[in-house]
Amino acid sequence: MITPTTGARLPAPPVRREVRELALLFEISQTLDRVLDLRDTIGPVLGAMARHMGMVRGTIALLNRETGEITIEAAYGLSASQQERGRYRLGEGVTGKVVQSGRPAVVPRIREEPLFLNRTGARRGLRKKDISFICVPIKLGNQAIGALSADRLFSDETSLQEDVRLLQIIASLIAQAVRLRQSAAEERQRLVEENLRLQEELKDRFRPANIIGNAKAMQAVYDLIAQVAKTSTTVLLRGESGVGKELVAHAIHYSSDRARKPFVKVNCAALPETLIESELFGHEKGAFTGAIAQRKGRFELAQGGTIFLDEIGDLSAHTQIRLLRVLQEREFERVGGTETIRTGARIVAATNRDLERLVEEGRFRQDLYYRLNVFPVHIPPLRDRKADILLLADHFVEKYSRLHHKDIKRISTPAIDMLMSYHWPGNIRELENCIERAVLVSGDEVIHGHHLPPTLQTAEATGTQPAGDLRAALDNLEREMLLDALKSSRGNMAKAARALGITERLMGLRVRKHGVDYRRFRTTAYA
Repeated sequence: MITPTTGARLPAPPVRREVRELALLFEISQTLDRVLDLRDTIGPVLGAMARHMGMVRGTIALLNRETGEITIEAAYGLSASQQERGRYRLGEGVTGKVVQSGRPAVVPRIREEPLFLNRTGARRGLRKKDISFICVPIKLGNQAIGALSADRLFSDETSLQEDVRLLQIIASLIAQAVRLRQSAAEERQRLVEENLRLQEELKDRFRPANIIGNAKAMQAVYDLIAQVAKTSTTVLLRGESGVGKELVAHAIHYSSDRARKPFVKVNCAALPETLIESELFGHEKGAFTGAIAQRKGRFELAQGGTIFLDEIGDLSAHTQIRLLRVLQEREFERVGGTETIRTGARIVAATNRDLERLVEEGRFRQDLYYRLNVFPVHIPPLRDRKADILLLADHFVEKYSRLHHKDIKRISTPAIDMLMSYHWPGNIRELENCIERAVLVSGDEVIHGHHLPPTLQTAEATGTQPAGDLRAALDNLEREMLLDALKSSRGNMAKAARALGITERLMGLRVRKHGVDYRRFRTTAYA
C-alpha cells in the first residue's frame, strides 16, 4: 500500500478469518464441481486447506463396510508409506471413534491424548505438545462413510472450534459431491441395464415371423440372419434334414432389401442331371430334343432377388463348374446359347451333406465349396432346442385343425411327455407329420398319447414294461444264443463254443445251467 504523502509502502492489513474461510470454501466447491472423478479432487482439496488454514497435515479416510476397516485415501504432508500405515478399525483411535460415533473430535495437544495412536508415525520427533488434531465425520445421510482430519500447530490465539465448524462444512461439501457422483454412477448403470434390455427386446422383435422358436440355440441363428440379410453375400445353410433351412432362406430374403423381388427355389437333388442345367440357366429353342421354345432359367427369374439352391451337395461335377462361374463372374449362358447374361441374384445354398468330406473324396469341387462357404449358418437340430418343441407342436395343432376342420383344444400331459422325451431324428418335419396325424385321428378335441405314432410310444404309456428283472432278461438272452449256436453246429459243443467266443468248459457249464439238451440238435435227431 502506498501512502499519499511520502509514497512509502505500508504493511498490508491482515486478512480477516471470514474472508479466508470464504476463499477456501469457494476454491473447494470449484474443485469439486470441476473434476468428475472424486479421487482426483481429494488432493487439491487438502492442498487448499493447507494454504488457507495453515494446516500442517491433513487426511481423508474412508470406511470399507465389507471389511470394517478405515484407510487413508488421500493425504497432505504424509509420505506414501506413512499413508499406507494409516489403517484403523471402527472405534479404534480418534479417527475410528469419529467414524463410529459420527461426531467430531478435537485434541488440543495430541501428546496429552492417550486415544491418539499416531498410526502413521508422521508426528515422531516433533514437539507433540504443540500439535492440535481436528477430526470430523464425512456423512451420507445419517451414516458416516469416512473422516476428514487436520493437524495444525497449537496456539492459544487459534479457535479450534472455529476450525471444527469449517472442517464440517468442507466434509459436507465432500459428502455432497460423493452423493452426486453416486447418483450419476447409478444413473449410468441404469442406462447400461436399460440398453441391454432394449437390445434383448430388439433381438426378440427381429425374430423372423416365419420361424418359431425361442431357444438359445436359435437366437444365434436370428443374430446371423440380421447380420447378413442387408448384404448381398452368398449364404450357406448347414443342418440336418427337416430343421427348416428353407424357412431360414425365406427369412434372409424377406428381411433384406430384395424382399419385393423374386424368391426362386431349386431342389438340386430332385432334378435329373440332364435337366438341372436347363432349369438353372435356361435354354434356347432347339438346344436339345424337346426344346421347342426359348426358356428362361431360375437365375434369370431371380434377377434382383434371391435364388435358393437346396441340396447343393447333390450337384453333378459338370453343373458344379458352371455354378462356380456364376459365383465368380456373375454371368452365364443359356444351354445352346451364346449370349452372356449377367445375374444380380443373391445365392443362398443349403445342404445336409458333409461337404468337407465330399471335397476330400473328390465329389465336390474345393473352389466351389470356398465360394459357397462365405457366410455359413448352422441350423441346430430339434433335439438341441427342446424348449421349442411345444411351441412348434401348438403351431402345428392350430395349423392342421384349421386345415382339416377339427377343433383340437389341447395336448394331453402324457402326449406332451412323449413329445419332449423323443429324440426327433427327422427334426421339425417329423414333428409336423406326427401332429398332423394326431389331429386327424383325434375324436375328442384332445391329442392323447395313443394318437402319436408307435415310434413315440413309451413303455409306461403302453403298459409294455419288460417283465422280470435284468438278470432274468440276460439269462433269457444267453439261453437263446446257446440254442442258436447249437442248432447251427448240429449239436457240436466245441464248434458252438468257438462261434460264441467262449471255451468248451464254459460252454458245458452254461448248457447245464440252462438245462439245454445239446444232443437233440445232432443230425441224427433230425433224420
